[in-house]
Amino acid sequence: QHLLPSPLAAHKKANSRKSIEQHRPNNYSSFDTMSAPPPHKKPRVNDGIPTPQFTQLDYVNLTSHTDSFDVDPIPISWGHPDPIVRGPVICTVRHSSQRNAIGAHSGSYCVYTGLAVAAGKLNPDYVPNLKLTSPVFKIGPHPGWSDPRKIASIDPFGHVYGGYLDKGFDIRPTIAVTKAHIDLPETREAVAAGRLVPDGKILLPTGQSVVSKAAIEPVWYLPEIARRFGCTETVLRQSIFRMTNGMYPELITRPDIKIFLPPIGGLTIYIWGDPDTIPDEDIELTCRVHDECNGSDVFGSDICTCRPYLTHAIEECIKTAQRGGCGLVIYFRKEGRSLGEVTKYLVYNTRKRQEGGDSAENYFSCTEQVAGVQDTRFQALMPDPLHFLGVTKIHNFISMSDMKYNAIVNTGIEIVNRVEIPQELVPLDAKVEITAKVFHGYAGGKTYQGIDTNEMKKTVGREYGYDKPENDNKRKNIVE
Repeated sequence: QHLLPSPLAAHKKANSRKSIEQHRPNNYSSFDTMSAPPPHKKPRVNDGIPTPQFTQLDYVNLTSHTDSFDVDPIPISWGHPDPIVRGPVICTVRHSSQRNAIGAHSGSYCVYTGLAVAAGKLNPDYVPNLKLTSPVFKIGPHPGWSDPRKIASIDPFGHVYGGYLDKGFDIRPTIAVTKAHIDLPETREAVAAGRLVPDGKILLPTGQSVVSKAAIEPVWYLPEIARRFGCTETVLRQSIFRMTNGMYPELITRPDIKIFLPPIGGLTIYIWGDPDTIPDEDIELTCRVHDECNGSDVFGSDICTCRPYLTHAIEECIKTAQRGGCGLVIYFRKEGRSLGEVTKYLVYNTRKRQEGGDSAENYFSCTEQVAGVQDTRFQALMPDPLHFLGVTKIHNFISMSDMKYNAIVNTGIEIVNRVEIPQELVPLDAKVEITAKVFHGYAGGKTYQGIDTNEMKKTVGREYGYDKPENDNKRKNIVE
């Protein structure tokens, strides 16, 4: 065991250490076991749950090797249907000796937590009061919860902890389940055009729609992640360790820990209609799996079809729910094909500046030129939230992506109809994208027939004239 002085000690001199009992919530509930018991309630005995050990935060406790002193992680039997036997994911700083996951909660946002502590804005001893945070509707359990081949990139028990909180463990949820109203201008336009008719339950007269939703942080079970990508667990660990510049040494030194909380974005599930109907194959289910595109989804950039396809899917989900079925949108934070927004904008510049301008013919090669790869979304992980919800049959899949389709059906989920984006919803500058994708195998249906080599060559995008002489005065202050 190696102990290093910590900057947190300065805060502790100013703020006396509070015990966990002072932060513990004051009531407890059953399924919604994200609440702790009243302070006077005695912990259960002989329940098979170990006693929590708390790390003194005056020091940074380095337990980076399996045989280090006082290393005794809580075992996890990934795939076991009983959450108590399976064991919870413990990745908080208060249980360094019992921690059974690599990384930190909240993905990339954990860095902001560190800043808050460093700035003296957050007491590092603080334990969340979760007594009012339990799910507002029930999800599962479903068969996929106990099958690692179905779920390995999220923790299906991320909102259920059994008696571990009762015992005093500081466990943070990786899933939150709530309800909301969403208001989109496209939905209001659909109401005005008569394509959607408010029913007062799913769709309100204001154009708002009522949804159930869940936010999920990634939790990776490394052995199964490696299997899906056709490599050994050792190769996977070494690759992540190397490409993160050694951020997570325990990937190499702690082969006994099989759980990794990667510093990446999570996902959000939006449901129109009754979530309980999702596993029923006889009830219509409309679904879109959407990967983040900030420029289009939020700001309406017209170089791609992302927002139009997303809002079209929401319209179809509302219609399905009004027919007695269920609509489902799963929104992944995978900006720029998981290459990032900076890379995406660099690709945009390359597309517009290349000889002949932006063209469907060179659509994919421009990404490879900048990033070295076309796509790092790797849809092998994408179906996991579908299995989390108990999906076994999708009647209407609002996507043209062959990668998404193949990934889903390869896990045993049936897809009946594939629904392409209507041509009138494709922005003019996005015709480059849609033409290239259909030519290279996306399902265009009857809407996009006849896309051949000639169509690829003649489909070009907008010119911006970045490098034309008449723009020299505008560009004189640009450092190239």
